[in-house]
Amino acid sequence: MALLRCDFDSEALGLSTSMTVILPQRDPSQVEPTGGTADGDPPVLYLLHGLTADDTAWVRHTSIERYVASLGLAVVMPQVGRSFYTDETHGNRYWTFLTEELPRVCRSFFRLSDRREDTFVAGLSMGGYGAVKWALRQPERFAATASLSGSLNVAHRRHHPDRPLDPDVWHTIWGDAPVAGPDDDTVALVGRAGADTPPLYVACGTEDFLYDDNVRFVEAARDRGVPVTVDFSPGDHDWPYWDAKIQDVLAWLPLRTRPPVT
Repeated sequence: MALLRCDFDSEALGLSTSMTVILPQRDPSQVEPTGGTADGDPPVLYLLHGLTADDTAWVRHTSIERYVASLGLAVVMPQVGRSFYTDETHGNRYWTFLTEELPRVCRSFFRLSDRREDTFVAGLSMGGYGAVKWALRQPERFAATASLSGSLNVAHRRHHPDRPLDPDVWHTIWGDAPVAGPDDDTVALVGRAGADTPPLYVACGTEDFLYDDNVRFVEAARDRGVPVTVDFSPGDHDWPYWDAKIQDVLAWLPLRTRPPVT
């Protein structure tokens, strides 16, 4: 594997930003590559960080590099601050950066498959929200999406009884605009999802302060007939839980070429 911290200029943001990238590396002793796709361009997982983290968090707090080593899977982890993966009302265009610029920049730097069947998105907490929002708004781009402890009822976060979102963060992102109903509300988005919606994986610990929000999102998905794999099991909003569950996500992803079980 190759692990890179990549600093680059973003036109969408008007500033320099960063991403951490894991790239599969072919073993020259092997006749065939481990994992990957037939055309040689590896599948890609966009893996999104949470509210208090950055693009290095997954590598620093989990063994994600080791977990994907045998899969031939590239992992792209972008830096988006505390933006909730949104074009902020009083900030920057992080939704545009994520959905338009980032994939284009990544393919210009690295050989990555651009096929829907080879493209996945996942994240934790704020990143789970970003992953699900991206897949629901642009379902034609993804074969699957996963949320770990996702903030999947973001309209409820403003006045959450346990951990309300910082008013300054909320104001920067959404200003005075309503979130419930429009394209930043994942409950509303899944409630009008179409037949092309990719399969969803939703995991949340039963001790997590976001558990009830995840239950509501899953109910909305099932009411709409959206395919959703649910993992509600003991756990809290912390890295031990996410380190364990990202392994389950990787096993669940519909990779077209997966190394045989020995």
